[in-house]
Amino acid sequence: MAWLAGRLSGSAIALLLGAASLGSVAQPVVDASAPLRFGILPLGGAFESRNDWEPVLADMSRAIGRPVAMLSVTSYEALEQAIQRNQVDMAFLSGKMALDAVTLRRMNVLAQVTRHDGLPGYRALLLTRRSGSRTTLKDLLAEPEKWRLARGESRSVSGFIVPQLQLFLPNHIAMETRFRSELVGTHQVTALAVANGEADVATNNTADFERFRQQFPAEADKLQVIWESELIPHAQIVIRREYGPDFQKRVQAFLVDYARARGPRGDSERAVLKSLHDLAGFVAADNSSLLPAAKLSYQLARQSAMTSQWVNEAARQARLQRIETTYAEQAAALRPGAP
Repeated sequence: MAWLAGRLSGSAIALLLGAASLGSVAQPVVDASAPLRFGILPLGGAFESRNDWEPVLADMSRAIGRPVAMLSVTSYEALEQAIQRNQVDMAFLSGKMALDAVTLRRMNVLAQVTRHDGLPGYRALLLTRRSGSRTTLKDLLAEPEKWRLARGESRSVSGFIVPQLQLFLPNHIAMETRFRSELVGTHQVTALAVANGEADVATNNTADFERFRQQFPAEADKLQVIWESELIPHAQIVIRREYGPDFQKRVQAFLVDYARARGPRGDSERAVLKSLHDLAGFVAADNSSLLPAAKLSYQLARQSAMTSQWVNEAARQARLQRIETTYAEQAAALRPGAP
């Protein structure tokens, strides 16, 4: 494990945990001398994500006077397991994962990211090749069983949840079962799969596809957008509740102030965030910022229940009632002032 005291080199702040290190579940006890363990979504890939976050976490360590270690993983599932096993103290999460962290894993939202476009969110996309026999949304919806799908993991908001909710289920298509084949991976992996002819259609999002254009311009030129979703709220930074209010405020203050100073320091921090998925900064947020994510999760569960086959109508109604109850409980827990 690599500890970080002040601004250290990249290799000193990165902590990659393999499956072997995700061992038994530890009790959530805060050790004031231990590193703050920061988990990140695998956007683009574990190595790339680690390199992008290193400068921010080095600055955070210096600002809060505490070592910071990074957990960079290759899948949403691996990060979810690390959170469940109390091996993550803070995390950069989106949508469903942030919602579960707050409602099930005793974490709080500290901040939400912002981007240079000024929009309060981003959009899910579907990508196909510009040329070939499978290029249009009309053809996709007419015969999905002839298409090879490249999609995100089931916890990915733009890679699975939103396309399933806003496009496929309303057209009576279940992404997991209706396609000829499926490849599951990061947004970079799905875009490359279509560009290289390994898949016919890919889920993606506006932020990651913009980054893909910069990194793989030749492959991006082969692709086109055939569908985009409504706006999806940006990702959040969450922290375990075992860290007291004073400490949480210190970390939140660092995030909110980051890249806002004038002069060389501010310019350097802005350049760091620009390379980190084109972020502009962080704004203070609380658990109520997850209400849109809770609504998305509720809508997807309800839509799935309505379109699935059931042994009888009573079973469907029972499932719908559980969905309503869960959503009501989540909404109550996320409102400002909720314990």
